[in-house]
Amino acid sequence: MTRSRNYRVLSLVAILIFAALALLLFEHRPSFLRPGLRLRAYVTTGDGSLTVVDLVNLRPVAQITVGQKLSGVREHPTRAEIWGVSTAGGFVWVLDARSNQIAARIPVGPAPYGLEFSPDGTRAYATSSGNNVLSAIDCSTHAILGSAKTGREPILARVTHDGKTLLVANRGDNTISIHDAATLASRGTIAVVARPEDIAVLADDSVAFVRSASDARISVVDLRRGLLLTHLELAGRTTQMLLKPDGGELYLISPEAHGLQVINTATHEVGDYMVLGSAPSRAILSADASVMYVSDAAANRIIPVDIVNRRLDRDPGMGFPVPAGQTPSALRFDPQETLLLAVNQDSGDIAVIRVRTNYLVTMISVGSNPTDLAVKLF
Repeated sequence: MTRSRNYRVLSLVAILIFAALALLLFEHRPSFLRPGLRLRAYVTTGDGSLTVVDLVNLRPVAQITVGQKLSGVREHPTRAEIWGVSTAGGFVWVLDARSNQIAARIPVGPAPYGLEFSPDGTRAYATSSGNNVLSAIDCSTHAILGSAKTGREPILARVTHDGKTLLVANRGDNTISIHDAATLASRGTIAVVARPEDIAVLADDSVAFVRSASDARISVVDLRRGLLLTHLELAGRTTQMLLKPDGGELYLISPEAHGLQVINTATHEVGDYMVLGSAPSRAILSADASVMYVSDAAANRIIPVDIVNRRLDRDPGMGFPVPAGQTPSALRFDPQETLLLAVNQDSGDIAVIRVRTNYLVTMISVGSNPTDLAVKLF
C-alpha cells in the first residue's frame, strides 16, 4: 500500500516537473518563421550606430555606423528598408535590410528630427528645423522631388489618411502649417499650443490633435475649415499621445501626472484618468486596442493596462509588472504582436517580452544609450 502511494506521488511530481520544464522552454524559445523570412529589430544608439537584432535567434547580428544624433527611425511600409534621420548630419538615411548596408544618405538641411511616409509608401517627407523647409523624397530613387518653406523650426510632418495633405508642427512659432502633399504648396497656418511636438489625425481627416512639448494642454484643430477649435487643459505635461484605431479616444501619457488621460475625440472633452506608476513615459497600443503597454522610466518596468476596462492587467498567470532594464522608453511589437520590445536607455539593452504571458524572455545588449527602434519582417 505504501509502495503504491509513493509511486503515485513520484509520478505526480515527475509530471509537474515535466510541465514546468515544458512551459519554461516554451516561454524562452526563440520565434520561428517559415524559410526565407527574417525578423529583425533596428536600434539607434548614442554613438550614431544602428544595432541589428535577429528576433528569431535573439542576438545582435550587425552594428552599422550611420551618423550622429540619430532619430525618427522607421521601417518602410512596403520595401525591405529602414529609414531615419541624422539630426547632426542633416540627412535622411536609408538602410537596405537584406544586406545591412546604408543605401543612401539624402541631404535635407540642418537639424531634421523625423520623417513621414505617404500611405502608399512611394514618398517620404522630412523637415529641416534649421532652415524651415519641408522636403519630399522619392522612395525608389532617393531623389528630392521638391521642397517648400514652413513656419519656424518645423519638428515633424504628418500626412492625412487620404494622402492628400501634410500637417507640419512648427516649434519656433507655435503653429501648424498645412501643405498639399503632392505639390507641397501651402494651404494656410493655424496657431496652436506652445512648442508643438506631435500631431494625431482622426481617420476621417476631420480633426487633428496637437501635443505640446512644454505646456500641459493640447490643441484641437478643425482640418476641414482650417481653424483652431479649442485648447484642452491636462493634468500634466505629456510625452506621448496614442489614438485608438477607431478614433474614439485619444490617450496621453504624462510622467508629471504619473499616468494617462483619456480624451473623447467626439466631444473634445477630457475624460478618464489612470495612475500608472512613478514616471510613465512611452506606450504602445495593441492592434485591437484592448491592451496598452507603458514603460515606467523611474521604476524600470513595463506596465500592462487593460485599456477597455481602465484597469491594470493583473490576470492570473500573467506577469505584472514586467521587469525591464534601466530607464525603459520606446516600445514596439513584432508584426504578429507575439513579442514586445522595450529600449532600455541607461542599461544599453532591449527587453524582449512574450506578449501572451507578459513574461520577460531575455535582455539583449545593443550599445550605449539606445534611443529608438524599428521592427521589420522581410
